[in-house]
Amino acid sequence: MAKLVYDKDGRLMYTKEMNDEGYKILVPMMMPVHFGILMDAFRHEGYNVELLDTNGPEIAQTGLKYVHNDTCYPAILVIGQLINALESGKYDLNKTALMITQTGGGCRASNYIHLLRKGLKKAGLEQIPVISLNLSGLEKNPGFKISLPLIRRVIAGLVYGDVLMSVRNQTKPYEVNKGEADALVLKWQNKLAKDFNEGKNYRFKDMSRILDEICLEFSQIKKTDEKKIRVGVVGEIYVKYARLGNNDLEQFLYDQGCEVCLPGVMGFAAFKIDNRIEDIKLYGGSKAKKKVCELMLDYVSKTEDMMIASTTKYGFQPPSKYAHTKSLIDGVIGFGSKMGEGWLLTAEMLELAETGFENIVCTQPFGCLPNHINGKGMIRRINPKANIVAIDYDPGAPRVNQENRIKLMLAVAREELDKRVSVKTDSKKSKKVDRRKILQNK
Repeated sequence: MAKLVYDKDGRLMYTKEMNDEGYKILVPMMMPVHFGILMDAFRHEGYNVELLDTNGPEIAQTGLKYVHNDTCYPAILVIGQLINALESGKYDLNKTALMITQTGGGCRASNYIHLLRKGLKKAGLEQIPVISLNLSGLEKNPGFKISLPLIRRVIAGLVYGDVLMSVRNQTKPYEVNKGEADALVLKWQNKLAKDFNEGKNYRFKDMSRILDEICLEFSQIKKTDEKKIRVGVVGEIYVKYARLGNNDLEQFLYDQGCEVCLPGVMGFAAFKIDNRIEDIKLYGGSKAKKKVCELMLDYVSKTEDMMIASTTKYGFQPPSKYAHTKSLIDGVIGFGSKMGEGWLLTAEMLELAETGFENIVCTQPFGCLPNHINGKGMIRRINPKANIVAIDYDPGAPRVNQENRIKLMLAVAREELDKRVSVKTDSKKSKKVDRRKILQNK
């Protein structure tokens, strides 16, 4: 067992010795498509990471045991999933560490790491080090470094994940042979994970080619021409993406006969970088930091161009540019509303309505103030045609109630879809009659 080392504030650090001894680093699940690829970006750097995909009511119950029930629901689930894994008996507790992200913003998410350490102490697991994954310099560990190659691999993984998620969602509801889209996602996850582990296909020159290959393969899946209800999903980032957080909302919507659209995570990454630039513009700050952030935003913008080019080339609806998404909130909400998902949540609803996804599920952890303001609070400002339902997720919220409210929203959506199909059919019949009259007159 590696020697336990503490910093001057008494924080247990993840040391180089721990990494050299092959400590298992447990990572909570959030984005199923993306995280499977990302883990091999870390493995290539020499970190022995394992992604937790556990599910079930015991996760929330474990979280409630160690975290106050007034705390943000994602914190209860993430901490519950990590401690539940430690208590499962599957891991050597003297050679295990945990990893959790910190954004550095004013949202409670920046405090999850402190709540996790408090929970570990209560559970008698104080010897487990917790690694903060952040770009804000909040915490540092001698045994874990965020290098430039690692950042590039992570960005590439998020780009690939966004495109795989998008083309899968546009294909799966219409596939003739059920299961082809999911099987293709799994194939590409495994291929990209292997490539990342070997240090391949994360550079710009590679990404454009790989994105074309992905979109080409998905475009070759046989599809029906039936009309589906199109539903967008927005909300707090964890509850929006994590099956554990939203009771497998995406699959539920598929089962209800919907085409689902989840805005990609690269937009959120651009939002977080852009916020730092806006802060410096408004309040002053380091010119060097502003320049670095501008370079990072430019890098993200170039990845957007590649995603748009590949998806458009093969007949898929492309993601919107971040700059366009940002422009949609002009006169609706200010850039100062940036805690958590901030104004981006409002902008994503506007973007979905603009691109034909006028039926929207806004997923919110109960009591999440940024989401209630920028989500539920902004519904009246969105396109009046939009059919939006805000759903609260909480340990005490019955799943059946959540799904019944979504079904009511879908009932309205189905009526609207039937009307459009009927109008289109009547229009075709009318044109046929007109042609007959013309021929008769001739």
